[in-house]
Amino acid sequence: MNQRAADDGLPDSARLAWWGTAWLQGRVGPDDVVDALLSPGDVPPLVLGDGPDDGPSPILVELAAARTAGATAVAASFPATGDPVGLRGPRALSAAAIEAGQCVLLLGIERALVPARVGRVVEWTPTPAARRPPLDLGEADRELRATLLTAADALAALDVARWRPEVADELMDLRSGTPLEAPPGVPPRCVDLAGRALRLWSVVDLALEDDGAAVSASEAAARRGALEPLERAVRRALTAACSPDAWPPAD
Repeated sequence: MNQRAADDGLPDSARLAWWGTAWLQGRVGPDDVVDALLSPGDVPPLVLGDGPDDGPSPILVELAAARTAGATAVAASFPATGDPVGLRGPRALSAAAIEAGQCVLLLGIERALVPARVGRVVEWTPTPAARRPPLDLGEADRELRATLLTAADALAALDVARWRPEVADELMDLRSGTPLEAPPGVPPRCVDLAGRALRLWSVVDLALEDDGAAVSASEAAARRGALEPLERAVRRALTAACSPDAWPPAD
């Protein structure tokens, strides 16, 4: 996972999706958005100009322009090679988002922003985006639960406690997640799903750091084979949790 914020691990795109949507819907003020997007020691994020002669602008200027153009919400995507979840192109956006590991879509207009950290600032590059069909939050949640159980069984068979005891400990409690702060309007179900996805993503990252006590290339491949479906389900769950077009209707 790229560009995680320093406090709770929520990626930049997820943070912008939640707080940008809250601002577009009038639930939070501009200072709330800027504060939420900043990690300790950072300076406020910038959006690069569309043309070579256009200078960067503050993120709130981009959001205000998007609202004027018809944007109603901000959605995140966490794609990977072979799985451009939440994206329908064009090719330039998919390639840039896959390289960054994330992006946001401005729902209601055909525009996306792809983040990159440059020193103490996150710079967002705008790019055209094709409209996409709404995601299915329930399907993403069910896939994460099912894939987690399958992965845990497979890792147990591969003796995960021997080569990564800390991973085995994490997998013992399948219900816990990373505590997250969300703005008004984000359904609790989505906050919970995002927290579980983040925790499991950290477990996958830890387990894939090296081949641990693997005694053969085939054993290492088996371990990766058990974890890769879980990593895919995690990205899809986090994408759905951070996509307002997938959220249940407000009460």
